[in-house]
Amino acid sequence: MTEERVTLAKRIKETREYLGFTQQQVAEALSLRRSGISDIETGKRRVTADELKRIANLFQHPVSHFLGEEPEHAPDVAALARTAENLSKHDRKELLRFAKFLEYQTKRDSSKKGA
Repeated sequence: MTEERVTLAKRIKETREYLGFTQQQVAEALSLRRSGISDIETGKRRVTADELKRIANLFQHPVSHFLGEEPEHAPDVAALARTAENLSKHDRKELLRFAKFLEYQTKRDSSKKGA
């Protein structure tokens, strides 16, 4: 099994689980059998380009996420980014200001420990 197929299988499974979908729900949404989803998630079955686009659409992630073309983020960071997309421009600016404040506090606290 290629590294690309391992990455694809892993990211599909992790994303499905993170979003709270069962294999059966994904299978029904894609008109596949549940065993087919299981085989995809273990890398036993190849995913067609059409299936990958439908999976990406269902999970609301870009295809590049599943192909490993974008960096993998911790689930809470990814959830924060998805939530921020739905905020107003003003609220996103406020969120960014607050994140930078927390980053500053973290750096300051860690430098105090080293002093």
